This record gives sequence, structure tokens and C-alpha cells, in this order.
Amino acid sequence: MKELLETYDAWRAAGLDVGRAIVIRAFGSAPRTEGATLLVAADGRMIGSVSGGCVEGAAAEAVLEAQRTGHSRVIRYGISDEQAWGVGLACGGTIDVLVEPAVADTTVRAARASTTDAGRLGFAVATLLPADTPPPTVGPAAAYEAGPPRESELLEIEGREAEAGASTDRSADTPLHEAARAAVDRGRSGIVDLADGPRFIEVFPSRPRLVVVGATEVARWLVGFARPLGYLTVVIDARAAFATPERFPDVDRLVQAWPDEAFDAIELGPTDAVAVLSHDPKLDEPAIVEAVRRGARYVGAVGSRKTQSARRAALLSAGLTAEEIGTVRGPIGLDLGGREPSETALAIIAEIVATHRGGTGLPLRERAGTVPSAVPVGSTT
Repeated sequence: MKELLETYDAWRAAGLDVGRAIVIRAFGSAPRTEGATLLVAADGRMIGSVSGGCVEGAAAEAVLEAQRTGHSRVIRYGISDEQAWGVGLACGGTIDVLVEPAVADTTVRAARASTTDAGRLGFAVATLLPADTPPPTVGPAAAYEAGPPRESELLEIEGREAEAGASTDRSADTPLHEAARAAVDRGRSGIVDLADGPRFIEVFPSRPRLVVVGATEVARWLVGFARPLGYLTVVIDARAAFATPERFPDVDRLVQAWPDEAFDAIELGPTDAVAVLSHDPKLDEPAIVEAVRRGARYVGAVGSRKTQSARRAALLSAGLTAEEIGTVRGPIGLDLGGREPSETALAIIAEIVATHRGGTGLPLRERAGTVPSAVPVGSTT
């Protein structure tokens, strides 16, 4: 949704009502995952996708119908649809789509906040689904209960300002909040079954942040790769000759300080990825220690296996445990075989993305035949 905000704002400014379709559950080889969104203006224009092209037309018509009736509903599209060739998923997947006559204000607020707030883990919008929403198993395609737009609740999930995953409301230790925290932490939307019925938890993670220690040539390339992927970028180096705006014109923040001072200044925390690239033990080792102690999501450091072995002893002496040291990615990056600064940076950002998204880093052909199962975000009775 957040990548569609600009168009949404333009359509609304033009006086158009805007509805949407959103994937709330995906099975098999469906091309889009939970949270994929299609916006449809009252004049028929659409933007976004729920299926990669297979059912966009049918979903858009369903949204327009919802705008005419004012009712929401859940529709299942998939391989068992008798009209699979016309509106089904030719790729063999199945999706459940929530169709809404309008985009809820809570959704717009969450999407907008997540594009600017780098301090929290993110935001979640929990929407109560119809009581007869299709079960979490593949069955015949159908449209389920049509009714007024369902209630939704905005939840803010804190990260850096408090303990990882804590709710803004310290007293709100409810099953819904617990499910929202877990969903935001995983960065994946999905359905949770609660006492009052199933809710779709739509996740809006705050922008991930990449913190680079060492203003090297690899760092320059790494910042360049990270920005188009949506990362806020910070480069830290105590050496004034290296950390200059001329060398890093596109970085979001440039900090000339020692790692511990810089980490305090930027409030390093559990939503951050830290790449230590300075090749200088005076910078590298304190940076690794502090990044691990502050619970950064990803910590990686350059250096050969021999360097990593010697570094291990220094980190143990600095007070890290063997288990903590084992979480540090070193040598940093995936094995792409390249040695140029650009290639090294590509290997690093690939590993950071894989870690963030739960990827294996294996070639996809080696995972052929594996079909991820459809697992709800959580279940609470």
C-alpha cells in the first residue's frame, strides 16, 4: 500500500473515491503474497496488483461493485475456479482477496507513518473479517459474506525507543497486540484467529536502516544499492578524510565519530542492519561489540577467515559470548565470486536482504519443488 500512496493522494485530490482489493491469504505458487494491494478509482483506473496480472480485471470489477453497494467481501481465486482460464491463477496458486469499497483511514495513516518513522519496528492494521471467511485450506472459489466495511484498528509497534517489539501502550498485552508484534517483527501480513473472529493483520514495517561503519569504496557502492531497496542509510567513520559529503552525496546521514558515540547519536537498535567495513581493528571491533549488544538485526564484518579467527579472540576479551560472536556474519556477504568493490557490495546487500526476508541465499533452482505452506500469522483461542 505504501508504494501506492502518491497515486492514492492524487486520485483523492481529484475528488475520486478509491476502493481496494488486498490479498489476505495465499497458497501454493501464487505470484503475490499477503498484503499485495490493488487500488481502483471510481472512474475505473487501477494501480497495483493482487496476482501479477491473472485476476486484476476481475478484482477491479469486484471493487467497483463494492463501491456501488458499500459492502466488503472476501473472494477466493484459484485453481479450482471453473473459470480458471479467464480469471483464475494460471500459475497454479490460490488467493483469498478482501475487497473494500474504500481504503480505511487507519490503513492510510499506517502506510504514511511507515514511510517516515525509522524509530519503531512499524505499524499494523488489524481488520475484522467476515465470520464465514474461507478456511485456511484450498477449496472451491467463492465470494463470502458481503457486508459493511469491517472495523480496523491501528497498532504502533515500538523498537528503538523501548525493548524490541514492545507496544506503544504498555498495558495492552492482548492477544491482538501479541499477534501484531509477531507479524511486524516478521514483516509479513496474515490472518490471526481471535476470540471475536478472524482478523487480517496488515503489516507496515518502518523503513529498514543500513548502518555502515567505515567510509570505504565498498561502502559507497553499498549505499547506492541500499537506497533503491528502501533502506535509510547511515555511514559512520571517525576519519574525516573518508567520511565526506563529496564521497557520499546520497547517504541519508553521515556521522564523523567513533562507533560507540555514533551508535548513541543514531539510537542504533533491533531494526538495524550493520555492515562493518573499515578494515581497522580500532573501528571494527568496538563497532561489532556495540552492534551485537544493542541487538541489531544483522551484523556483518569484512575480513578473511584468518582475520575472523583472530577477531574472535578480541571479541571474547571484549566481553561477547561465543554465542553472540556466532551471530556475526563474517566474512560478510554471500559468495558471488566477485572481488571488485561493486561486486562485494552486491554480495553484502544480498545477504542483508536474505536475512531480513528469511531467504536461504540458495539458487532458486535448488529449491525447485518446494512449496511454502500457508500458515496464518498466529492462532489464539
